[in-house]
Amino acid sequence: MPQDHVSVLLVASGDSRLSANQKCWPAQQALEQSLQAAIEKLGRRLVRAHEVTDEGHGFIDSQKRGMEVFRSIDPDAPLIVAEAVWQYSHHVLAGLLSHRGPILTLANWSGQWPGLVGMLNLNGSLTKAGANYSTLWSEDFTDEFFLGHLRTWLETGACRHVVDHAMTLDPAKIPSDCQALGQRLADELRQQKAIMGVFDEGCMGMFNAIIPDHLLHPLGVFKERLSQSALFAEMRTVSDDEARQVFQWYIDQGMQFHFGPDETEHLTEGQVLEQCRMYIAAVRLADHFGCETIGIQYQQGLKDICPASDLVEGTLNSTERPPVLDRDGKRELFAGRSIPHFNEVDECAGLDAVMIQRIHRELGLPVETTLHDLRWGCPDESGTTDQYVWVFEISGSAPAEHLGGWKQCHGYRQPAMYFPKGGSTLAGVSKPGEIVWSRIYVADNRLNIDLGRGEAISLPEGETQRRLDATTPVWPIMHGVTYGVGRDQMMAKHQANHIQVVYANDPLSADQAMWTKAAMAHALGMQVNVCGTRKDGTRWDKQV
Repeated sequence: MPQDHVSVLLVASGDSRLSANQKCWPAQQALEQSLQAAIEKLGRRLVRAHEVTDEGHGFIDSQKRGMEVFRSIDPDAPLIVAEAVWQYSHHVLAGLLSHRGPILTLANWSGQWPGLVGMLNLNGSLTKAGANYSTLWSEDFTDEFFLGHLRTWLETGACRHVVDHAMTLDPAKIPSDCQALGQRLADELRQQKAIMGVFDEGCMGMFNAIIPDHLLHPLGVFKERLSQSALFAEMRTVSDDEARQVFQWYIDQGMQFHFGPDETEHLTEGQVLEQCRMYIAAVRLADHFGCETIGIQYQQGLKDICPASDLVEGTLNSTERPPVLDRDGKRELFAGRSIPHFNEVDECAGLDAVMIQRIHRELGLPVETTLHDLRWGCPDESGTTDQYVWVFEISGSAPAEHLGGWKQCHGYRQPAMYFPKGGSTLAGVSKPGEIVWSRIYVADNRLNIDLGRGEAISLPEGETQRRLDATTPVWPIMHGVTYGVGRDQMMAKHQANHIQVVYANDPLSADQAMWTKAAMAHALGMQVNVCGTRKDGTRWDKQV
């Protein structure tokens, strides 16, 4: 990095919703003050590249505003994108792609809003776009890990992390039975083909969540591009009786809805009935268009006219779910099956779910799957385990089976700052068990997949509540342990805000599912990275 650049520029991408930007602004201010002190300690000066607005926040809140800001930025200056909040990557992506100076994405280690999730989304988007960048994170911006990497970036324009936990797949290491099944399933997908229903593409600026058609078609997967307006129109054809039958099904199964009197702040029965209409409409449209998986954008557009889709998403991901008949009332749709939903129209998660369902059906393993935000992580303060425990948390698309069944599921109102029309989450704590985790992403104009093994563990009620209170307590949570992958390794390598999880019956069946998935992905032409270790600590590149 040229030493004549004493000043380091800072930009902060934010939400597009004014209420979210205003509420989250104090956390961003605290991050920037800590970062300012760290930069000054290393002999540089941090300069904001855009001002705090008269609306009460200092975030770039649109693509238009982002382009305006970058027009006034020295294209060769060192630039930090600092995030304490969820952010829309497309607000700054255009400017970052033409920026010639060194770029550092940076987040505070906090689950509050969360900046970690926003930074990972931006990282995945930059990777997909082929941009050069470095990335860094810290709890308080005074630790040597952070300061050492920051010093290196200031001096050289880049900082790198150790990511040897991710090993390029050696096909010779795949067990023969897994190799054969993975190859057969890949051949079947290419020959039979599958349709992915996309209800409006590009949710919340997630450029990384869009798979280009030219990468998807060779796998035998094709998009049916649908509109959220079509979903809303289909909701209007659902009768009151049909919606109430679904609502009664939830009650009969023991789901606990937490209703209140004020729909602006509380969950109401009317909000849930609208979600029941959406569920029926989504199933009917999936059947009509022959979709194997569907994704609803949910955050933008629909939020202004109807309740959020989270209860719908979690129900679709559940094998045990309310029956839905066709419009004529004669045929049950997708009877006895889940209809995997990829939250926030994350097409990488949708493709992952298609593979998971086909593999797990063949192996006789649980098929229910969901993405989670890689929200945060910390040591267990209860002393139950000395392992590092992640908070995997998503806004409500977790299937009931993950949460221990419908009797363990709770419906809370979505936060008003995100969803003015409310809507129930599908909340609960994921049951303990062996999991396979994964992430499909685009890098070097190719589909890649990182996958590994882990475990959902139980923690005491008090520790669980502490973690919920530190994040979003009305959302479903999984206490996740990733075998052989530490905090900094995961953050350095993971190319998305989302992580896909699915259960297996035991360690042996989970290993079998992971190897089969690696074989199927390899046969489909993906770059495959196996991450971490087996449960016993043995690396995947070592024979056992």
